[in-house]
Amino acid sequence: MFRERVRRVIQPPAQENIDKLEKVVKEGNYYGAQQMYKSTSARYASAERYSDALNVLQSGACLQLDKAQITCGAELSLLFAETLAKSKVPYDEGTLDHVKKIYKKFPRLSVPQHLELADDDELQKLSEAIAAAKTRVEGCSSFLKAAIKWSAEFGAHRYGSPELHDMLADYMYSESPEVDIVKVSFHFVRGRNPKKFASALVNFMGKCYPGEDDLAIVRAILMYLSLGNLRDANKLMDEVKMEVELKNLNFPSSELTQFVNYLLLTLQRDALPLFNILRQAYKSSIDRESTFNELLDEIAEKFYGVRRRNRLEGIGDFFKMMGGE
Repeated sequence: MFRERVRRVIQPPAQENIDKLEKVVKEGNYYGAQQMYKSTSARYASAERYSDALNVLQSGACLQLDKAQITCGAELSLLFAETLAKSKVPYDEGTLDHVKKIYKKFPRLSVPQHLELADDDELQKLSEAIAAAKTRVEGCSSFLKAAIKWSAEFGAHRYGSPELHDMLADYMYSESPEVDIVKVSFHFVRGRNPKKFASALVNFMGKCYPGEDDLAIVRAILMYLSLGNLRDANKLMDEVKMEVELKNLNFPSSELTQFVNYLLLTLQRDALPLFNILRQAYKSSIDRESTFNELLDEIAEKFYGVRRRNRLEGIGDFFKMMGGE
């Protein structure tokens, strides 16, 4: 038998392909360039030239986003993050800077305001702007969630890079036509910027339905505490109160906010009986949102070692859902 000789295709330096593909993009052939970026990076990855594959993908993502080709740019961004994981690139500041470079290319465009909505043309413009905003947010979110997953697996914090969580929270909050404050909060509490989180919450208070403002604040505090982070929970509360005062607004006064103020004081000492008394005394307020009891169960375990009855359900599933995993 004759053994078939396998010819190894030698790939040129990555920069040669990057230059060629840049010309294709500048000629306006965005879809054609997209397919070429994907196939070229795949060839480098197959040859285990992961650095070259990543350079091609980063270049393509940034260039497509610069040209307002959001779908193409987001797809290459996601491939970039997935290739980081596939090639087992360690998490470090240098690689984080590459992720940031792509993130900064995602556009920030405001949805048109004060339109004459009785006009069909204006309604069409608004509809198109909202659809475009959703596409941007979905694309950027998919990219950053994949990057967070990589960072958690290859050297960052167990929940993933705090910087990446802050970036995702900020983009979701500032660019979403309809803000999901629960998902935004999920990422802010895994970040390191309670001051910016407080600003987002205070802005949300001015836009939400009556009676939702205290829920948003208390939810955020409980989410911090469920991670064992008493420091930032207190910092967030202080920042919210300061910003409300600066803007001449009223801090939402309710039994729920009263409860969380007492809770923050209680968790500073070994006071499990008082913790349980508070839960019982404010039960009707806590029951306003089903996840609050799950969060409080997690807090009891983090601060007082109280084992949960069923660890397979509850807050773990809630966190996975919020993280889009």
